[in-house]
Amino acid sequence: MKTIALQLMRKKLAEQHAVYGLWVTLESPGITEIAVHCGLDWVIVDAEHGHMDWHNIVEHLRAAVRSNTVVLVRISNVDEGIIKRVLDIGADGIVVPHIESAAGWKKALSYARYPPAGIRGIGAERATKWGSDFSQHVKDADEHLLMIPIIESVAGGDNIDEIIAVKGTEIVFFGPADYSASAGYAGEWEGKGVAEAIDGVKNKIVAAGKHCGVMAKSKDDLNHRYRQGFRMLSIGADAGLLLKTIKTFFQS
Repeated sequence: MKTIALQLMRKKLAEQHAVYGLWVTLESPGITEIAVHCGLDWVIVDAEHGHMDWHNIVEHLRAAVRSNTVVLVRISNVDEGIIKRVLDIGADGIVVPHIESAAGWKKALSYARYPPAGIRGIGAERATKWGSDFSQHVKDADEHLLMIPIIESVAGGDNIDEIIAVKGTEIVFFGPADYSASAGYAGEWEGKGVAEAIDGVKNKIVAAGKHCGVMAKSKDDLNHRYRQGFRMLSIGADAGLLLKTIKTFFQS
């Protein structure tokens, strides 16, 4: 866990600066190395969709060692074993998909925290320097571990007040496409009324002193999201950005 990187990211957010990052879906750790080289504040390694395995995830974590780039892992579901393993291999935090209630969010947090706050077990893996530094890691995890829920359904939006009231909630990320699907607009980024709904939920989160994150579709959209009040901003996903660059090249 890179405590300095996490502290820097939180400091920027506290000062209402944007923190920019990249959604990583491809297995090459070179992508995360490039993100570090470009000075991005964070990357999210996507272990929910796609084809990455545990070896790929570890290599992305290694690519950011001794950097100021926070590496988070998006897991597939709220599962004690998955959460424990992601943290044991050294992730700076976890992004939890499809949170719809305070109960679901509390469960995820309990799996990520050591007793008495949670039920996480201590493993002799990368996070604890292979068992040589249990006490320091437990202290760092208690103080610095970053857990982020994704709101990607109408139900999640409807229950946002109870979700953000859960202790340990700092940042809430949005998934507009899944939110749209839950509203009856599958296949659309923001179906009819969804942009307005997300903006309303975002306002509640910001009013509660929390921060919001979202993926931008373009530079103009990135600026628009910042003006709306989003501060954790994804410039896109690696594969999508590559695809867009190639298409632009052949269309020019």
